[in-house]
Amino acid sequence: MKGFRFSAVEAAIKKPGRLDLALIFSDYPAQVAAVYTTNKVQAAPVLISRERSKNGRCRALLVNSGNANACTGEQGMADALECGRRTAEALGLSDEELLIASTGVIGQPLPMERFKKGIQPLVDGLDHGTLDDVARAIMTTDTFEKIERRSGEAGGKPYSIRGIAKGAGMIHPNMATMLSFLVTDAEVDGAFLKSAFTEAVDGSFNAITVDNDTSTNDTAVIFANGAAQNPSIKAGTPEGAAFAALLHDVLLSLAKLIVKDGEGATKFVEIRVKGAANQADAKKAALAVANSMLVKTAFFGQDANWGRIIAAIGYSGADVQQDRVEIRFDDVVMATGGVFAGGDAEAAGTRVLQQKEFRVTIDLKLGAGEAVVFTSDLSYDYVRINADYRT
Repeated sequence: MKGFRFSAVEAAIKKPGRLDLALIFSDYPAQVAAVYTTNKVQAAPVLISRERSKNGRCRALLVNSGNANACTGEQGMADALECGRRTAEALGLSDEELLIASTGVIGQPLPMERFKKGIQPLVDGLDHGTLDDVARAIMTTDTFEKIERRSGEAGGKPYSIRGIAKGAGMIHPNMATMLSFLVTDAEVDGAFLKSAFTEAVDGSFNAITVDNDTSTNDTAVIFANGAAQNPSIKAGTPEGAAFAALLHDVLLSLAKLIVKDGEGATKFVEIRVKGAANQADAKKAALAVANSMLVKTAFFGQDANWGRIIAAIGYSGADVQQDRVEIRFDDVVMATGGVFAGGDAEAAGTRVLQQKEFRVTIDLKLGAGEAVVFTSDLSYDYVRINADYRT
């Protein structure tokens, strides 16, 4: 990856023994696009980065795990600004050129002395670190790092897109706790980068759910520094379409990894709604099913209880006519015309739910609206992990 450097150190922000403070740095001024949580309670780093990314140009991103710096009042804002200022100064940047992100426990002040001690080693390590180090440093309850890479070409010049993400619980993004950072050495028109990134996020991170909780810290950012020296990629061109497709592919792959790593998850489930009156109704129905605690526990128990699914569809707010609904588990018809398909379907459906990955298809037979949402089951381990999270 041309023109980007990475670093991660152990600052013992929550506890020692792991990387937890990381830096992404572009050697050149970069176009930046970002999407943030829609939760009305927002962490200090989100408020700061939201303002700084509005101008569409930044050089670096400072991120920590172990502490969200959310609901920490004026002191939390001051701490975030000071951490950013010290890092920007060490990099030779203005404060406005640096974005900040945090993830971890809400409501706890940053351990500033440990944080400040980590900044200079972090900057000094830029010539030795990797994006994989950053991916490890941003993990909280994740069980593995999430990294995706793709390559493209524009004007005869090859370029790369690399992305990382973290998230396993508090996952229901509206832009999960989730962070995602992407870097590309492609030269990309700023307006096109913003629209392509927003659209790709909507079709990926906004199409997953683990536990129906939207974080105070959700942040997704892409930096494009043009080091590949390709002609600027613009909207309405074949190169633009190809770049947007690669970007969507990276984000969707990362989003799926988040669901597969869902806290305590044993199942990865695609909820596909078709035949809805419109796309908005399809998304409502898909999310209602994907977020239903009863549906998710049935998936965990391998119980082919399609009744919980049709109930969720009914309260979703989508236009539904009960006597038209068809529900399938993979290719097994569980209900048609809103009525149970019979005992053979029960047995076949149970076999589908015994798989680690499967699809639930819901046909409302009212129109052309379609939507896909990815979800996980809800297991005993989810309760254990979240009951012990702060201890």
